[in-house]
Amino acid sequence: REINNAVFECIFTGDLSDSFPSGDEDNTFTGNVNNEINGNWISAPTGSIHEARLKAKVKRRLRKNSSKDSGRGDSLSDNGDVVRSVVPPTSPKGKLLNRRSKMGKGRGLPKKGGAGGKGVWGSPGEVYGEDEVDVKDPNYDAEQENCVYETVVLPLDDETFEKTVTPIVQEYFEHGDANEVAELLAELNLGSMRGDVPMLAVSLALEAKASHRELTSRLLSELCGCVLTADDVEASFHKLLKELPDLVLDTPGAPQMLGQFIARAVADNILPKSFIDGYKGRVDCEYARAALDRAAVLLRMSRWTGLRIDSLWGSGGGQRPVNQLIKEVNLLLKEFLLSGDTVEAERCLRELEVPHFHHEFVYEAVIMVLESKGDRTLQMILQLLKSLCASTVITVDQLRRGFERVYLDMADLSIDVPCAYSLLEQFVEQSFNAGVIDKKLRDLCPCR
Repeated sequence: REINNAVFECIFTGDLSDSFPSGDEDNTFTGNVNNEINGNWISAPTGSIHEARLKAKVKRRLRKNSSKDSGRGDSLSDNGDVVRSVVPPTSPKGKLLNRRSKMGKGRGLPKKGGAGGKGVWGSPGEVYGEDEVDVKDPNYDAEQENCVYETVVLPLDDETFEKTVTPIVQEYFEHGDANEVAELLAELNLGSMRGDVPMLAVSLALEAKASHRELTSRLLSELCGCVLTADDVEASFHKLLKELPDLVLDTPGAPQMLGQFIARAVADNILPKSFIDGYKGRVDCEYARAALDRAAVLLRMSRWTGLRIDSLWGSGGGQRPVNQLIKEVNLLLKEFLLSGDTVEAERCLRELEVPHFHHEFVYEAVIMVLESKGDRTLQMILQLLKSLCASTVITVDQLRRGFERVYLDMADLSIDVPCAYSLLEQFVEQSFNAGVIDKKLRDLCPCR
């Protein structure tokens, strides 16, 4: 005990010479003390105490620092120095979002399978039963248990009717599905405006194409019986005859078209045959008289000559077969070669309503030039193509496709027309000079 006290006294005072006697034993002990000061612990009892004190001091320092910046990850090195880690402190928010159990249990999955949080309707596939009525509820009313709730659709007025039904009819002109129109009209509460549906459809068709007028006649025939009645259709045509003076301002041919609509409706049995006879001697408007006369003439022709009223408007280009379109194109070209009327040919081509099939028109026109073997046909067809291209009735793409089809069929055409290659080269060169085709299409022309 005396030796240990002397050692500690020497450590803190730094004087070791006066505490021990001289000799070998003294030198040995002095070296041990110096080793203790340098950190080389040789004596087990003394070294353990000093090491414990130094570690306790460092731990107190670490605790003091950890209260200021927790989570910085300080640690001790082998020499007893404090080593600061670069790991950023953990956010307390991350601990709140951690779903793992604080007790070390569970697999970290959400509670109740994700169906236990705030604002959650329950787990997927869960079916809720009907809520039982609480009789003790202050708002409970015994009469409400026998109530039947239904959705009430307000009837349409004049302004709402036109805004609602017009888009339906215009979309029908695009898709042609009468059943869809019937379903949409059945969802509306037309009320007293039910009889105005045929009137609105016919008014829109007068300003549209012939194919749209054909679709309108089919629509009236489909709606009569399920959405409309025969009285509604008859009342609509009465209103149309009265408003013909206003319709003529926008559509000059409205009287003739309305007469065709009346004849078609009588043929489809949605108008009575006595509809026209009821106006005899009681028509003051000249436009209404023209419409009724047109309808009477068509019905008389169908009775005597077998005219088909059901195909009065014709059918749209996309609804006709390809063979029929080819025949109509050939008839159009032959009529043009006889009359030479470019404007009439352009009008007839527009009425076909087949802009995607104009390459067939170009193909048949060039074939007609090769088979005619005459300069008159060549010049007339060239003039027609130049006019149609200038008015953008025939697009550049359709013109190119028509000429390329001729180029591909030249091997077969030369069998029937031996001089087809020379005639084609002549026509292509003149078409290029007239600005009908470009240089690239001219260079694609085949030669024998």
